[in-house]
Amino acid sequence: MVEVKRVSDILELQGIKRLQELNLSRNISTEESIREGFLTASYTMDFLEEMHRDEPSIIAKVGDDVVGYALVSTKKMRFRHDLLEGLFNAIDNCEYNQQSLSEVNYVVVGQLCVAKNYRGQGLVQELYGYFRGCLNTRYNYLVTDVAKANVRSLKAHQNTGFQVINELEYGGFGWDIVLWDWR
Repeated sequence: MVEVKRVSDILELQGIKRLQELNLSRNISTEESIREGFLTASYTMDFLEEMHRDEPSIIAKVGDDVVGYALVSTKKMRFRHDLLEGLFNAIDNCEYNQQSLSEVNYVVVGQLCVAKNYRGQGLVQELYGYFRGCLNTRYNYLVTDVAKANVRSLKAHQNTGFQVINELEYGGFGWDIVLWDWR
């Protein structure tokens, strides 16, 4: 049975790190990354702990194993990691409903991953549903970016309710900025 909850201890953060390492684009074949999706950013344990202290992330567990996660990243974390800083800057330059996102309260998905054996079972929607339930009273929008080459991830985000609001280029990749309106 899969349990979706917020991170509550260091062992769960270590589970996030293990799952992250298994799914980084540098650790899987090109064929697998096209078929299954991939992660681009590697976060240190120190950074994951800092994120957790600011706002605990959402995880899916089976027993003691982390089988999925959605990292919560607030504006406070924007200058703590180069990739997040670039993403926050890009988001702040976007408009949604004729309003600059720099003027509204939003939260970012710092990264999302589901273990290979649990994909295609609605776990992305469960993680995001829990994410929304925990944070929708404090934030108007949930925003993130998805690599254009990661078609599976973009489809999962759109199935949850995200919409593409802009595009950007960094790290040699094209990205879609996606937003889920919680209002």
